[in-house]
Amino acid sequence: MFPFQHLVKSNTKDNLWLYVLFLLEKNESAYAWELQELIQANFNFRPGKITPYRVLYRLESQGFVKSKTEEVKRIYQITKKGKDELTKAKDFYKKLTKELK
Repeated sequence: MFPFQHLVKSNTKDNLWLYVLFLLEKNESAYAWELQELIQANFNFRPGKITPYRVLYRLESQGFVKSKTEEVKRIYQITKKGKDELTKAKDFYKKLTKELK
């Protein structure tokens, strides 16, 4: 894998949590199956079919998102802890981009 390809992979599929938190903050809530489509529409890559579920499970177990069941579907929302983590990530990328200029 070439360096740029590795950079893209490590900043997309390998860090899917960042996109999930961003979309939950932007949309206020979402179903897991929606996130795959939202990621593709907003960021031009498509995660695996079960990957968003695994990421959401991990994020919820660590308190970054919360869920509730509506009818038979589970809907996810970002928590304050998740918003704080997203802010840290955005600040990191802003700083990195500034340093690479």
